[in-house]
Amino acid sequence: MCQLKYDTTYMPEPTASPDPKIGFSTVLAAAVHDMKNSLCLLIQSIEELSESIAPTNLNASKHVADVHYEATRLNTSLVQILSLYRAQLETLPITVDEHFVADIFEDVLGAVKLSVRQRDFTVTVDCDPDLSWYMDGELIYLLVNDAVINALRYGNRSLHISARRENDTLCITIEDDGEGYPETMLKQSLTELSRYAVSQGRTGLGLYFARLIASAHSQRGQSGEICLSNGGRLGGSVFVVKIP
Repeated sequence: MCQLKYDTTYMPEPTASPDPKIGFSTVLAAAVHDMKNSLCLLIQSIEELSESIAPTNLNASKHVADVHYEATRLNTSLVQILSLYRAQLETLPITVDEHFVADIFEDVLGAVKLSVRQRDFTVTVDCDPDLSWYMDGELIYLLVNDAVINALRYGNRSLHISARRENDTLCITIEDDGEGYPETMLKQSLTELSRYAVSQGRTGLGLYFARLIASAHSQRGQSGEICLSNGGRLGGSVFVVKIP
């Protein structure tokens, strides 16, 4: 389900300038914020519509699932754009609190259940229900959600999500059985944030946003990071986020 709690992602501040003109970036961000709110309502309507479709109407179910999937992807991109606007492409403000990782996984899988069902994916989860961590739960939700959406798009039929503690680091892993990440993405994951080019389409923005979220979590001189690789238990893409 589209989570309306992200409704406050963009909060324009009044300008102190006597010039009545408003910057284009501010107008654009306000427009994107409005589109995101409308899109959230649309996603909820799609989910309600899916419940009214007879199980035997496979064609209608497929169309509804496809529309829901694309709307969810678009909503994630809009949230990313708004967050980057607020961060001014430098640092991302976070609110750290204790969260159970299994709860975040449950929320993400609930949001993509239509796509999982329509694409006939087998999803397995390996996470201790008592595993908790101090982090920004909303941002980590967005990060995991985007990784899962990509896995559903590029995987074939299997998705595995896991979380574990390694010394003083939380490791969250999303794996699929697709063809794996292209070489260009593997190289981008090693590029310094300050030198990263964001104008690479949705995939580039998603990767940048994931790294921004991870690096915003820091403790004892260590910052979070993401790692991309191919192989793993399913033979496809392996996305790992490490939070100290």
